[in-house]
Amino acid sequence: MPSIIVVIGYGAALYFLSQVLKRGMAIGVAYGIWSAIGVTAIALIGVLFLDERLTPVQIEGIGLVILGVLALELGGAH
Repeated sequence: MPSIIVVIGYGAALYFLSQVLKRGMAIGVAYGIWSAIGVTAIALIGVLFLDERLTPVQIEGIGLVILGVLALELGGAH
């Protein structure tokens, strides 16, 4: 059952990615957003469900990933 849920999740993620690309979002920005959400979500899952701890450096790293995505988006605006 977990494998089926993962396959459905990946299918949905790729479908939604294709939709935002069809509507004109740049691939670099779309992939950056996807990556930032993935990194943040996995870190939070580790903290909430697996009793992992985030160090200040790790939290800053996640923030830098998010800032990088913002820089991609804002840098492309003319």
